[in-house]
Parts: sequence; C-alpha cells; structure tokens
Amino acid sequence: MDEAIVLTYEISPDDFTRAGEASSDVKGKLKQLGVSPEAIRKVAIAMYEGEINMVIHANGGGIRVEITPVEIKMILADVGPGIPDVEQAMKAGYSTAPDEVRSLGFGAGMGLPNMKKYTDDMTIETQLGVGTTITMTVKM
Repeated sequence: MDEAIVLTYEISPDDFTRAGEASSDVKGKLKQLGVSPEAIRKVAIAMYEGEINMVIHANGGGIRVEITPVEIKMILADVGPGIPDVEQAMKAGYSTAPDEVRSLGFGAGMGLPNMKKYTDDMTIETQLGVGTTITMTVKM
C-alpha cells in the first residue's frame, strides 16, 4: 500500500437495522490488507460506537476512512444538534439517548468514552445547531 486508501460511508438516521455495516465493512477491508488484529479491533470498536452515535443522536451523517501505511484515520461528520457539553458527554455512563433507544439496548453512555479509549488520538469539533465532526486515529 503506497498511497492512502479512502473509503466513504453514508449513515442513515434512526436505522438500527443497518447500524454497524460501515464499521463491519472497514474491518473486512483491513483484514484483506493484512492490518494487525489489534489495530483492526480498535478501529472496529471506535468506528462502531461513532456510527451508533450518528444513528441515535445526529440525524445520520458521513464517515470517511483514510488508510495509510502508518495509520487509519476515521472522520465522522454529521449535521445533528451538536454536543452542548463535550466534557460531560465524555463521562462514562452519561447519555442523552431517549428511552425507546435504550430499550433497544443502545444509549448506555459509553460511545464517546469508548471511542477515545480505543484510538490513539481523537478530536471533537462541535457547533450547536450545525453538527459535529469527530476525527479518530489508530496507529498501525
């Protein structure tokens, strides 16, 4: 792999039946490329959590994955309501998911903390009423 491989995905809002398809696809492609199992695991977990957050909170959005010989970068961009208090949202167990989402087994408040835990770098850019872009990097 001499140059970056770029993958893009559109995430539909409120579509729990398809949630996880993008992260699963990336996982498969990373396996084909011979990426280490540890890096694949980290990417799959972080991206899945982000994907679920986009479905629950953000009216869907887009994910761009850039794979290079040194890192895997995931850029998750949405046009949702934004995150009012990033520090609070980063606390394990904090959730704004509605009861109907929780009844499906989602919304336990571990999405953002897990995204940070399983990546080497994570930045959150958010603007209320405009949307949020989360960039996560996993080193090879």
